[in-house]
Amino acid sequence: MTTEAEAALSLLSSQAVRARAHRLLELGLADRLPCFRIDLDRLPDAAELVIAETRAAYPSLEIPLHARWRHFVVDGVDRWARLSAATDWRDRASRARAAFDLAIVSVLLDAGAGAGWVYFDAESGKRIGRSEGLALASFSMFAAGAFSADPSDPLRVDAEALIRLTDDALARGFQAGPQNPLLGVEGRAALLRRLGEVVADSAALFGRHDRPRPGGLFDVLAEAAIDAKIAAAEILSQLLRCLGPIWPSRLSLGGIPLGDCWRHPALATGDATDGLMPLHKLSQWMAYSLIEPAAAAGLVVTDIDGLTGLAEYRNGGLFVDTGVLELRDRAEAMQEHQVGSVLVVEWRGLTVALLDRLAEVVRARLGFDRVALPLGKVLQGGTWTAGRRIARDRRPDGSPPIRVASDGTVF
Repeated sequence: MTTEAEAALSLLSSQAVRARAHRLLELGLADRLPCFRIDLDRLPDAAELVIAETRAAYPSLEIPLHARWRHFVVDGVDRWARLSAATDWRDRASRARAAFDLAIVSVLLDAGAGAGWVYFDAESGKRIGRSEGLALASFSMFAAGAFSADPSDPLRVDAEALIRLTDDALARGFQAGPQNPLLGVEGRAALLRRLGEVVADSAALFGRHDRPRPGGLFDVLAEAAIDAKIAAAEILSQLLRCLGPIWPSRLSLGGIPLGDCWRHPALATGDATDGLMPLHKLSQWMAYSLIEPAAAAGLVVTDIDGLTGLAEYRNGGLFVDTGVLELRDRAEAMQEHQVGSVLVVEWRGLTVALLDRLAEVVRARLGFDRVALPLGKVLQGGTWTAGRRIARDRRPDGSPPIRVASDGTVF
């Protein structure tokens, strides 16, 4: 008989996300969901938008993976590559730990900023909002040693430095204030403090070859690899198990925190996981973002399509704005919804499944297979920018078609 702890662990995987998302899609196609109707006849329209964005951004169709590293490139300058090249690393592993440090913290700070916030980037002279601005703000803090406990070694994130991080310090680093409001500053800072506490409490995991730091996860992955190979889904599983306790009080099962996992009444399973929809958006975004530094350090990351699409409002907004998804009650679009509401959970779950369907259409029209154009490249090409573009076309402020109350820890 499966214990509650075993049932909980079964939800900490991309396989669980994909399986339950497609179950929601099956129910939706049978018109058995409470919040949305689905019109797959509109999926080709969404695919055409994605293809147009992809061709505009990558005319050669040489598309990189969807990862945080793309946001560190400004005006053609890869700031991480420049910083890394100017640093005298002891070895590839030390560089990988620093890259993991940066990616983990930057992704955790990447929940929606809100339409009113911008970051002034002194190097380019530009005011940059949303995810790109959040990336540059976190990068600047990292490069300045804001997360390091050792002034002589600034390019690192130490558990003790995260534990000491105040709301005000993070707000200053992100130039946030009454005139430049950033959603969820307190939630973001609290998330980083919890990260510091978990890393400090798990020194055997995160401090195998250094002081406890999030980047110590590189050593965990290196030891889990077989013949220097590790599947992308295994990276996610390690993230969810090692970092699961950082998330705010949400659902838990058998004493195990479930992270970005919520309830939907249609997902009947008849066991301890009944009604649960795992999504793990930020963790999957993080997993995608760890692939490149892991590879640079000599690991071979396999089966990247083992990860799913990201259940966030740009990808999800693409399907709503193109009519693939239609609210049963259109008045719901005028209201703000909590992230744990059935409507938002349903929207996010359907987004994951529809991204798989859309990727098949995009590949067929571009003449690629899953190996040449994995889902991570479809996202980058892609779905995210197409969702942003159609949002700007439909609404002056570029906001998503469904408003979600953000605490800075989901999306």
